[in-house]
Amino acid sequence: MRFVGERRAFAAVTFAFYFVYLALVLLSGALPPEMKPMMAALAGVYGLAFFGLVAGYFWARWYAVGVGLWGVILGALLLWQGGVHPLFLFIGGSHLVATLLLWGDSMSQSYDGQMQWRERFHMDENAVHRLGKSVIRAGVYLPFVLLYALQPKPPGAGFVVALIALASTGVGLRGLVRAKTWGVLAIGAAGAMMLAIAAGEAISGNESLVLDPALAGAGLLSAAAPWARSIARAL
Repeated sequence: MRFVGERRAFAAVTFAFYFVYLALVLLSGALPPEMKPMMAALAGVYGLAFFGLVAGYFWARWYAVGVGLWGVILGALLLWQGGVHPLFLFIGGSHLVATLLLWGDSMSQSYDGQMQWRERFHMDENAVHRLGKSVIRAGVYLPFVLLYALQPKPPGAGFVVALIALASTGVGLRGLVRAKTWGVLAIGAAGAMMLAIAAGEAISGNESLVLDPALAGAGLLSAAAPWARSIARAL
């Protein structure tokens, strides 16, 4: 598939649209104060995807594909829970289109296909492939972590653990794109914490609060999984 520049532009516009929309909702004053941190963080997720694509960072395509897949999952969950609705179809469909626009070897040449960063981090093709899977998966499940961690809830041990998991996910993602082992460990630790939170919610009978941390935990562990054998071998 050609038209690399046009595809990149349309994908970037999609993420910019959601960033601007969420920012306007945040600034409109219509949101309750307790919802603002969650909305601001979600706007930041889209803003980073847009800025990374425009700036041409090597990890930007992977991260944006992850955010796009998160939107597809969100759209599917909304359709499952709320039935067929044009808004839900638009959310899922627009994210799917953005993801497909960024897919393919021709698009990768502008980002992760560049040789400068591979030489800088001394990464072969196998390592690049594993890093790509990890960043994509982290991009998919980061919004699930922040939605659970920042949604209004009574203060407690679970609330604190969720905030620690969110911070660990952000730090881990930064470590991943810098090819640091501690980034993988931070992502894995965040995944374990989110699964523990999901188990706690299930034991407490809060079935409605189990899905987000369960998905986030499993997804973050899958983001760390491509490096598990290498880390175990090194240890």
